Amino acid sequence: MTSFFRHLFLTLAALLCMLSARADGAVSFEINTPLIVTAGEMFRVEFVLENGKPDGGAISAPDFAGLDVLAGPTVSTGHSFSSINGVSSSKSTYTVTYVVTAQTAGNITIGAARVKVDDKEYTTKPTPIEVVAQNQQKQQEEAVEHGASLQSQVAEDDILLKLNLSRSSVYQGEPIRASLTLYTRASIAGFEDVKLPSFNGFWSQELPTDNYEAKRETVDGKVYNSQIIKEYLLYPQQSGTLTIEPTDITAVAQVVMRNSRTFDPFFGGGAEVYNVRRKLSTGKVNVTVKSLPAGAPASFTGAVGQFSLSSNPPATELKANSAATYTVRISGSGNLTFVQAPELTLPSSFELYDVRSTESVHSSAAGTNGYRQFEYPFIARAEGEYAIPAIEFTFFSPEKDAYVTLSTESLMINVSPDASIGAQQPTQIITGSAKEGVKQLGNDIRFIKVGSPDLRSVGSPLMFSGAYFTLLILIIATFVALYFILRRRIRNNKNSVLVRNRRANKVAVQRFRAAEKFMREGNRHAFFEEVLRALWGYMSDKLNIPVANLTKENIREELQRRGVKAEDARHFTDIISRCDEAQYSPAESVLMDDVYSDGVKTISLFESIIKR
Repeated sequence: MTSFFRHLFLTLAALLCMLSARADGAVSFEINTPLIVTAGEMFRVEFVLENGKPDGGAISAPDFAGLDVLAGPTVSTGHSFSSINGVSSSKSTYTVTYVVTAQTAGNITIGAARVKVDDKEYTTKPTPIEVVAQNQQKQQEEAVEHGASLQSQVAEDDILLKLNLSRSSVYQGEPIRASLTLYTRASIAGFEDVKLPSFNGFWSQELPTDNYEAKRETVDGKVYNSQIIKEYLLYPQQSGTLTIEPTDITAVAQVVMRNSRTFDPFFGGGAEVYNVRRKLSTGKVNVTVKSLPAGAPASFTGAVGQFSLSSNPPATELKANSAATYTVRISGSGNLTFVQAPELTLPSSFELYDVRSTESVHSSAAGTNGYRQFEYPFIARAEGEYAIPAIEFTFFSPEKDAYVTLSTESLMINVSPDASIGAQQPTQIITGSAKEGVKQLGNDIRFIKVGSPDLRSVGSPLMFSGAYFTLLILIIATFVALYFILRRRIRNNKNSVLVRNRRANKVAVQRFRAAEKFMREGNRHAFFEEVLRALWGYMSDKLNIPVANLTKENIREELQRRGVKAEDARHFTDIISRCDEAQYSPAESVLMDDVYSDGVKTISLFESIIKR
């Protein structure tokens, strides 16, 4: 029993000594390398850091001038423990190893390496190495043998690069998914000299590949790890046979080989990691692009895929000089990026502004899908009933191998007069009708009277008779009466023009006052609508032109004819354009204060220039 406790005590003491052991040695940094080597021989250069750990986990290696670095840096760590006469100690090592070779005989100096430990810098001493020559033929044989040995570790078909297409025959504008895929049976460290194709003849869009994971695939009876490294959507822009240029990549494979000179049968090790470069190429890939069939409708603008058409038409009841918007949305999958706005035909009295487009397009491996929306803002100027024809959109369907035309419903819009713009003559469409009364004037042929003639004077001639002078006086009196009637009508019409001319400024002032009220209330739509009425109504009264016949061009021409400067006339039409824009623009890009001030000043200026 006493012997058992004695052994137990000694064991515990040894354990306590081991636990209390620490690396209490000084920090040192040295280089280990042979001083004499043979030209063409591979040897190791080791930088050993004892009892310390590099700041940042790395050392600064020297410039291996005159040496070829075959492998490295390779990092290894170690820890040793010793207990002598009850005194325990430990030592840690941090070793960075390079495998190098010298091709020519001579003297080479390996420079100093540097490392920081706890913000203190340590360096190795520059180390000279003598490189002695060897038989050149033997050197070449060894290099060839070593290179062949490394290349034999990676078979020709261990690494493959292919450009996989979703289809090889498509219509012009039909998308193709192109996947650049790497097939490997070896460990890949990286890539060099990457040359990607330019896709001449295609419109290309790169797709994200971050979510793709490596998977197992069988190619020609061999199992590979496949990984998609690049992926594109290609849209052919011309027909015929298009050639995709080769993709060239140099893959760097890692090969682990045992070095007989450094192999230890007891401790093992001696394994070296080498990089083997293998050039890969997809080769040229041909795509057959078919032309779209002839006889495309006029509404076809190049859309290819599967689409649907929806619309949001304007109200069927509008007032003259009011703004409205016709909205069309095209949804589906295909070459949405190239879809253009369908044509909207409006009557000549409607002012159509620039078409605005919004889109939500998503591209994936399945293709491009989403929608494009087009808004057609316009202003109806003259009252009347107008027919808006249907909007047509045509696309080519590869599935049906035919053109498909979609259309909206035709629309009737009734534009009522703007009651606030004075009593104007409505625009009318006068259709003529040919009316001719038919009456019987008499019989052309009478029976010939036989027997002795009994001729006598039926009446005196009309010339210079009393009836003649009476008729002459009546004609003269009629002309005189017509002269005075027409003169009175002309005078009355002239007075009406004067009345309208004189009240033009007064009516405009009243409408500007109403607009000022809307401006204080913050009612933008009502403000700009009232300002438009004031401007158009003023010009109609001042120039004696019906509102339905007024345009910006004839306003500028008429103002310049009456002595207004071209710059002031253009400024007036600019105010109208700003009000039109503000009516259908959701953003407050047009300030009410500026429009109000410019309108009042301009009309006041015209009052001083236009006297009649």
